[in-house]
Amino acid sequence: MNNFSRLDLNLLVTLDTLLAERNVTRAAERLNLSQPSVSVQLAKLREAFGDPLLVPAQRGMRPTARADELREPLREALESLGRAVAPTRPFDPAEATTTWRVAAADYAESAILLPALAGLRAAAPHTRLAVVEAVPSRMARQLEQAEVDLFFHTSVGAQPGLHRRVLFHERYVLAGREGHPRLKRRPSLAQFCALEHVVVSPGGGGFAGPTDEALAEKGLTRRVALSVPHFLFMVSVLARTDMVAMLPERLARVAAGLRVVEAPLEVPGYEMAMLWHERRHRDPAHRWLREQIAAGL
Repeated sequence: MNNFSRLDLNLLVTLDTLLAERNVTRAAERLNLSQPSVSVQLAKLREAFGDPLLVPAQRGMRPTARADELREPLREALESLGRAVAPTRPFDPAEATTTWRVAAADYAESAILLPALAGLRAAAPHTRLAVVEAVPSRMARQLEQAEVDLFFHTSVGAQPGLHRRVLFHERYVLAGREGHPRLKRRPSLAQFCALEHVVVSPGGGGFAGPTDEALAEKGLTRRVALSVPHFLFMVSVLARTDMVAMLPERLARVAAGLRVVEAPLEVPGYEMAMLWHERRHRDPAHRWLREQIAAGL
């Protein structure tokens, strides 16, 4: 390419981000630049490569054949350059100004991040932590493209090829409001099934879960009256109604206004894991963050 001298590293970083996002506005947000600045850089890239690179599509933009050819070599080159210029000195949390981004659902926020937060702030007071919504379908892409540093998810359903650390095994308990007339003691299985239940359906609209699978093995069903997308809304519902729910124990034990008892049947629990990509595996700051979160549990 005769116009290589017109390209600098910033333009190549912009091109890599544009190819990942396929949207000028989102690329500008990731690069901390204005949309007009990114548009100007895209124009320079088009001139240098003699190709449109990205063309309008029904949603966002679509890469040209030339852009598709550039994507992987460009990413590999930028990653190699990043490793080459990365500092080798040990990570000093007391002086660090790192901004970390982690993906967590509301349950993981309460059960994992909240216990670790005080220690993190005390040890690394100049750092920042951004918590973003955990969407399992985006897990691999967000970690691979360094949109997030860590992803908290159950071990089951975690994307293969990622590094993982199991943080704890969670179990379910039965919870309802303080003073609930049916939760003065552990209910019988028949009483349990007759209660009105709330379930969390992360995808939205579901009325069954692990508890229903355990009941089905016994030929039983329960009354599921409400389905919600978030655990924290469920806790508010329980505190204000006579509905009950099978809650993860770590959440139930810290929620205000709830009565917690053992359920009359065994419902399989799950492992909560911390997941990250190979590109962050050896980074000293990232290793420190992982250890800090695990130590806070």
